[in-house]
Amino acid sequence: MNATDVMTANVITVTPQTSVRHLAELLGRHGISGVPVVDSANHLVGIVSEGDLLHRVETGTERRSEHRRARWFDGLVGDHDIARDYLKSHGRAVGDVMTRDVVTVAETAELDEIADLLESKRIRRVPVVRDGKVVGIVSRANLVRALAMAERRPADGVVLDDFAIRDALLAELRGKPWAKAGSAEIMVRNNVVHLWYSDDQPVAEQQAIRVAAENTPGVERVEEHLVHVPMSRVL
Repeated sequence: MNATDVMTANVITVTPQTSVRHLAELLGRHGISGVPVVDSANHLVGIVSEGDLLHRVETGTERRSEHRRARWFDGLVGDHDIARDYLKSHGRAVGDVMTRDVVTVAETAELDEIADLLESKRIRRVPVVRDGKVVGIVSRANLVRALAMAERRPADGVVLDDFAIRDALLAELRGKPWAKAGSAEIMVRNNVVHLWYSDDQPVAEQQAIRVAAENTPGVERVEEHLVHVPMSRVL
């Protein structure tokens, strides 16, 4: 799946001249947390979110320079930062408070690429652009909806027998650092996978092997069994 499969196409946008007050009303009315900022030709010039409106003079939440300088890292706070804080808290137009360095993706971007961007950049949404123009937006909520609509991978109409299921599961586990040889005994009977773990095996590894088994085509159920490891073996 790529961006076009999950993106919101009818994107609400604002311009740099939009007032901050109107922006706040827009976010509240539509129940969204951010919007792209475009020029008259619909070219992306920035993005603005509710995070840009947290510290505002109207609500008494603006950052005060004397407080910033009093903190332990006051040596790292320069006049430029204080001026930027003032602009964010007192600016009346979107152009004063928006973020200009915007992370974007193309329509063909794969979902794993988008998920990595949202996580690594610590952002909630990413505009989808074509020739510099906004054609959609993908948010974390869009990815969650895609998960809700996703179907389990079909087995292409092939009914796997127990031996084929075991081979498919072993092939999936092969090369995984958390699925070393002997990390679990695997048996399949009547499409039910039985997994035996030693009781000293990390729980995360057990869970990962279980999930791999559950996602193997043809598997109807997974049963897990713990085998006690004698202290003499541990020592």
